[in-house]
Amino acid sequence: MNNDIDMGTIQNINSLTDKKDVVIWEYGEKVGFRFAFVFFLLLIIPLDGSWYGKLFAPDSLYDFLATIAGGSREGWIDIDSESGRWGFASYASWWLTALIAALVTAIWTILARNSRYTNYKVLYYWLRVVVRYRIALGLIAFGFIKFFPMQMPFPSLANLNTDFGEYAPFKLYWQIVGVSYRYEIFLGFLEIAAGTLLFFRPTIAIGAIINAGVLFNIGHANIAYDGGVHVYSSYFVLLSLFLLIQYIPDIWKLFIKGEVVNPDYYVPKFTQKWAQFSYIGVKSLLIFLFVFVYGYYRYDRFYNEGRLKEPVNPGLAKAAGHYNVTRFVLNGDTLAYSPKDSVRWHEAFFERYSTFVYKVNKPNDINLGNGTPALNDVLKTYEFTGRAGGKSYLYYEIDSSANSLYLLDKNQKFSKDLRTLLDKKLDVGLKALYGKATGDSLHILKWRYERPNPNVIRLSGVDINSDTLDVTLEKIDETYLTGKEWYMKNTLFTY
Repeated sequence: MNNDIDMGTIQNINSLTDKKDVVIWEYGEKVGFRFAFVFFLLLIIPLDGSWYGKLFAPDSLYDFLATIAGGSREGWIDIDSESGRWGFASYASWWLTALIAALVTAIWTILARNSRYTNYKVLYYWLRVVVRYRIALGLIAFGFIKFFPMQMPFPSLANLNTDFGEYAPFKLYWQIVGVSYRYEIFLGFLEIAAGTLLFFRPTIAIGAIINAGVLFNIGHANIAYDGGVHVYSSYFVLLSLFLLIQYIPDIWKLFIKGEVVNPDYYVPKFTQKWAQFSYIGVKSLLIFLFVFVYGYYRYDRFYNEGRLKEPVNPGLAKAAGHYNVTRFVLNGDTLAYSPKDSVRWHEAFFERYSTFVYKVNKPNDINLGNGTPALNDVLKTYEFTGRAGGKSYLYYEIDSSANSLYLLDKNQKFSKDLRTLLDKKLDVGLKALYGKATGDSLHILKWRYERPNPNVIRLSGVDINSDTLDVTLEKIDETYLTGKEWYMKNTLFTY
């Protein structure tokens, strides 16, 4: 074997456009390309009209970049079933796209039966460019939400004390990754790096191999755990495999058969200076915007803005922990503990941030969302999505001068207008709203708190049912095998 043959040989583009010989494609190659051309363009070009609204009227440069990088996940058809959301029926749009592509291919083939074109190498090259950049931009955006670990946060105290069987499969998987946050950061780095490799022709093959492997792992894990992003992950696997088709014969010859490889891949030659500068300028601008500018925006949203899936407002000082309910008085009657009681609290939690959780023996609606990041802590639902167990989650704000907590139920349904209004700042301003019409519509509660000693908290006030409460909580001394929670370090708050 020639010692000069290496991975770079596969993507050697020197003198590729100097070939004098005309390349003649077989009939099957032409038909296959026509199908691939239509199929992949239909998968890549957004079909959702609202996507274009966000593209042409963005709120900020970040929103513009995020819209381009995220593309549109809307397909031709949505099947309203469990399999349509989590199973293989959710791939229905792919099959419909393939059917449309087959019909267009048939028409194209009939119309081109007398065509003098011997190949589609120019169209094939530019189709590969579109596919490459779709993967690159999508994977870089996908990677940053893991590199700055916001996609799957470390489990909260209440979640660490949730029975295994009360988790939906997807939340169980996300909690496992959240515990292994170093793995999440590495996975994000890998996605960013592999996506970046696709910007450069010499590294397309290795980038496509990495992307196909990483995204296949994510895709089948989401199928196994009902994660909901299996179609989006599989989408990048499919696109990466398409890029690899060109290289597979030469890879086989070089690494399996040990033969000398002389690649002959078409690459357009830009002979005019303006075309060369335009090519270099556009590519450099895209890399700068989506690797560095978009990366900074993601960093800023994580560390400076607190626009995350988990709350960031600090909770009651030195109160974070798991509590036994040692005394529970309802409307003047002291209720003894019973595991079947649907009224008396069984246990309670103060998170490090401003969330208070208590558990009773009654079913609650299960939120099957993935906890979309938000600015306002009330709208951050990740901590209670995907799990049962009778836990109620209350957001609270502290009036330390009056030893009072103002609270509201996080699982209530907020209108679209109210969500938009709330998500303009981190907190709500519950004290100012309490007793007013807006506060009444939000069902804001006011409880007094006392701290007889560092491990005991006493709460008193009126609950959502207008019953009076007087509850004593005693902190449980616990050490978790998951280790100390990895607290987010940011410029807003310290815990």
